[in-house]
Amino acid sequence: MLFKFKSQAASDLIMLEADARSLLKIMLGDDPVKGIVQVPDLASAVAALTAAVLQDTLARQQQVDQAKNRVNDPDEDRLPLATVSLSQRAAPMLKMLQRCQAQGSDMVWGV
Repeated sequence: MLFKFKSQAASDLIMLEADARSLLKIMLGDDPVKGIVQVPDLASAVAALTAAVLQDTLARQQQVDQAKNRVNDPDEDRLPLATVSLSQRAAPMLKMLQRCQAQGSDMVWGV
């Protein structure tokens, strides 16, 4: 299933359901069913998403550093990094939210 995010400030953004739900959970909490981020809530949504991206970036870098330190240990379990990082998944959403914020426009979504 697809989620379609709309705003008068930006082009439509279409995402797969799993990716959209994870970003909405980061931005709005556990129950993001209302289908709208209003102008007063845009700043907190941007801040929450930016903080999560920073945290994910730091965690990924830590995993890389640990992997470099264990490269010669054949008994060590190696966990692969996710192919697509949160910063890559969230970049279009962050751009849309920032445009909405700049133009004072709500963001809505539907399935």
